[in-house]
Amino acid sequence: MRTVRTHHSPDRAPRSRRRFTAAGLALGFLLEAGNAFAQHPPKPDWTLADMPSQAGRIFLVTGGTSGMGFEDAKALGAAGARVVIAARNPQRGEEAVARIRREHPEAQVQFEAVDLSDLSSVRALGERLAATLPRLDGLINNAAIMAPPERGVSADGFESQLATNYIGHFALTAQVLPLLRRSESPRVVTLASIAVARGAIDFDDLQSTRRYDPYRAYAQSKLACLMFAFELQRRSDAAGWGIRSIAAHPGVAVTELVRRGPGLDSEFGREWASEREEYHSPAQGALPTLYAATAPEAQGGAYYGPIGEEEKRGPLGLATVPAAARDVEAAARLWAETERLAGLGFR
Repeated sequence: MRTVRTHHSPDRAPRSRRRFTAAGLALGFLLEAGNAFAQHPPKPDWTLADMPSQAGRIFLVTGGTSGMGFEDAKALGAAGARVVIAARNPQRGEEAVARIRREHPEAQVQFEAVDLSDLSSVRALGERLAATLPRLDGLINNAAIMAPPERGVSADGFESQLATNYIGHFALTAQVLPLLRRSESPRVVTLASIAVARGAIDFDDLQSTRRYDPYRAYAQSKLACLMFAFELQRRSDAAGWGIRSIAAHPGVAVTELVRRGPGLDSEFGREWASEREEYHSPAQGALPTLYAATAPEAQGGAYYGPIGEEEKRGPLGLATVPAAARDVEAAARLWAETERLAGLGFR
């Protein structure tokens, strides 16, 4: 085969090709950034009174036995949706269902047991839902644990916060993808946190085996959730899944997360307790999630949360997206690594 020699230096592309490559990179950047520029802020005083009827829609809410997950389930049930609460404790699940039905006797709400830190439990839930639901219109990835003082390990050998907050929800979303694709307008809402601002994905020590810092591990798990929400939207767009993937965070809300995590006697817990009157109630903290899950104008690829002081509280708006969450290459790498760890893919 004859080799055609050119007159440019072998380590440099022709000028025209360099211009094309540069233009392509610039276009890619603009398209990626344009998603953020095109987003429209929500109505800042949006409340449950603005939520449209959810009659005929089916939602799955993880961690719906207390806190904001319970408020999500209650509000959706009151709006006419069929709601499946998925959590670990069956007794708390039965109590949550009973509480909702006392306030809203017509609510269609049920409980399903799942341990998000155990992939076999997640798989079993997915199989039960596939056998009993005609479709799934909304998935709210809400459940979380925060900053346990000692490093825990899941049934699959993963650091407990990463396992529960991120890997379990990644796997659950993959499991119910066929149900979501049967919906005319499916949504996946994934909960992040203001902690993402100080988060980083440590690919060299993803499971915190070399060094465990509870707050660092929590921030990493929530940053992973935010990156997952954005990457899911990109992949949905590319594959034609039709999913609107949205991220939300509550600011700081008074829930059981601190008591069950670092503990009320910890330095963090004491500081949190001293300021708790200034923070959102669980019902207030749930509003960004419910907006993302139900508002017709909520946009795929957006990130909603309070926009007051340090985004801890205040009116609803577009939350700040840290640079780490905009790293498309890192998000793709994290996705591939999570598929490997979980032993599943999105189909």
